[in-house]
Amino acid sequence: MSVGFFSYLFAFIAYTALTALLITAWRGRSLGRLLILASTLSALWAGVSALSALAVITFPGILQLLELGRDTFWCLFLLRSVHANQGKETRSGLSRLSPITLFSLFLAVASVITVFTPLLAILKSDSSLINRDATLGIWVIFNIIGLLLLEQFFRNSSSDQRWAIKHLCIAVGSIFAYDFFMFADALLFKQLNPSLWNARGLVNGLMVPLIAISIARNPKWSLDIYVSRNVVFQSFTLMGAGIYLLVMASAGYYIRFYGGSWGSTLQIAFLSATGALLLIILFSGAIRAKIRVFLSKHFFNYKYDYREEWLRFTQTLSEGDEEVPIRIIRAISTLVDSAGGVLWIRQDDGRYEFNSCLNMPEPGSSVTQENDPLCQFIETNQWLIDLDEYQSNPDIYTGLILPDWIQSIDDAWLVSPLLFRTRVFGFIVITHSKSQKAINWEDRDLLKMAGQQAASQLAQHLSEKALTQARQFEAFNRLSAYVVHDLKNILAQQSLIVSNAEKHKHKPEFVDDVINTVRNSVERMTRLMEQMKSGMRGNSSQQINLVKLLQEIILAHASGNPAPTLETDSETVHVSADREQLATVFGHIVQNAQDATPNQGRVTISLIKRNDIVVVEIEDTGSGMDQAFIQKRLFNPFDSTKGLTGMGIGVFESREYIRSLGGEISVKSTPGQGSTFRITLSSTPETEATPDGA
Repeated sequence: MSVGFFSYLFAFIAYTALTALLITAWRGRSLGRLLILASTLSALWAGVSALSALAVITFPGILQLLELGRDTFWCLFLLRSVHANQGKETRSGLSRLSPITLFSLFLAVASVITVFTPLLAILKSDSSLINRDATLGIWVIFNIIGLLLLEQFFRNSSSDQRWAIKHLCIAVGSIFAYDFFMFADALLFKQLNPSLWNARGLVNGLMVPLIAISIARNPKWSLDIYVSRNVVFQSFTLMGAGIYLLVMASAGYYIRFYGGSWGSTLQIAFLSATGALLLIILFSGAIRAKIRVFLSKHFFNYKYDYREEWLRFTQTLSEGDEEVPIRIIRAISTLVDSAGGVLWIRQDDGRYEFNSCLNMPEPGSSVTQENDPLCQFIETNQWLIDLDEYQSNPDIYTGLILPDWIQSIDDAWLVSPLLFRTRVFGFIVITHSKSQKAINWEDRDLLKMAGQQAASQLAQHLSEKALTQARQFEAFNRLSAYVVHDLKNILAQQSLIVSNAEKHKHKPEFVDDVINTVRNSVERMTRLMEQMKSGMRGNSSQQINLVKLLQEIILAHASGNPAPTLETDSETVHVSADREQLATVFGHIVQNAQDATPNQGRVTISLIKRNDIVVVEIEDTGSGMDQAFIQKRLFNPFDSTKGLTGMGIGVFESREYIRSLGGEISVKSTPGQGSTFRITLSSTPETEATPDGA
């Protein structure tokens, strides 16, 4: 029997087995049908080729027909796959001919040359009708078309799809490339190379496992080929052990051949050592586990539909009325069909504090110890810990000692770390699953990936809480600063009364002024106490006659030098604001203008109404300010030029309040010439003003 017979027999057995698997696993998709036809014709082609090698079948037309059918269905499968990936495209002119139509035209020509011409030559007994160069040229072109379609198939597939189809592309590409080389060689040298022809069957048969792997990985073809993981593991182990023994036997032979008088002794010692090493590898649980994970990752469908799992996980994290920590526990525990768990979060001092629990009682200890062994193990290794696995085989978790607090948690099963920026942000203790007894590498990868996503959301949640708290403190501190500033002004009034009391206490008008000042101070302090209780400042809004308010401010500051004056053509201009707050703003600016202006200078307040805008300018002829001071220091809080007597928040508070009314404060100043503060506000129609105009 010839070498070609055994070569094609091997291919026939391989494709027959593949066809049987495809038929039993087919779910009715058209792509699956094309695969079955391609595999079936490949098996028939290999069988007829084997019989031709024994000269049982001598008619070349049968072999040509089967080869044509085999290549045709592989090309049709690739065409349909490319069409499915590219989608429908509009065509015009000559380009309206679809690739399938063009391929059909080529197929008709190929059929005439490779099948019908040899048949006609036999019927007419005229061998001159057969053009061998044309036949070989057709097969060369056929294989070029197959390689082009394969390239388009791979190019137009997404990165996820390429993982599923890469073995198929390698297998079919190797078949087409080998045939292209063989037929091109025959076309060049006018005859087929017998060695290439005989090896062709073996090459085709060796590609079958790669095709099977891709079909098993690609559910879109609806071919659910299933091979037991245990069978693959045992076969892989047996194959690996056989290869190992062959290599070691060859090494032992060369040791004996070149070892001289010591050759036999060294050979026996070497083979004994390598045999012991093989037994160690075969009986090593860690190595066997790594081999199982490798085979599961690279040769089998995944346990989870990751798109569905990720959508469900994201939906659980983002929806619901529960707090974010509870949603995180629920989302992660659901991945392994668990009912709940306990969440611990890392603090700044390195300890972990209990945060939330779901369908579990709160743990007895709310904060871990500083050097807790479980927390240190998680931070060092960032592993997911299976507590059941630890109890049965603690050597897997080298260096881990379970503390009492974790052992006291009822029904604890897994400890899943939450990793954020390569650091452990916290961990979740998950209860036992209702349906799952153990976890594998895929469960661990999924939980670790989900933990990273959950840690990001938990960190954002805690940051938002801290930011909210910081804003509350900021608002309280700002209010406190404003209140202290007002108290300072009230204290200044009281101090002025005390300093003038000895000199003017016998004057009735001074006593009346003291009473009014004290009454005003009491009213202001009462309002300040109310603001401290409510946490709000200037929240009451009313219609104010701005002309009357400015007149009152001028009267209040008339005793200072220089005395301010008011210039306006209007008798009533109404704005909506808190009266006390607005009076404080104008009073503060007027007071600053008096402080910066010598006694012989002037402070002028002018009011102009332009349509719905009110402009109030407070101009002085004082010392003035440069632009650097205005830009960098004037409105900067807690920056004062008055030494210990000033707080530096009066102008800042004035601008903030005017802006809250929709207005603005601008400043123009020249050193040595004076300053002008310009305040713009929106006026209120007089029909909306209060009857008293105040």
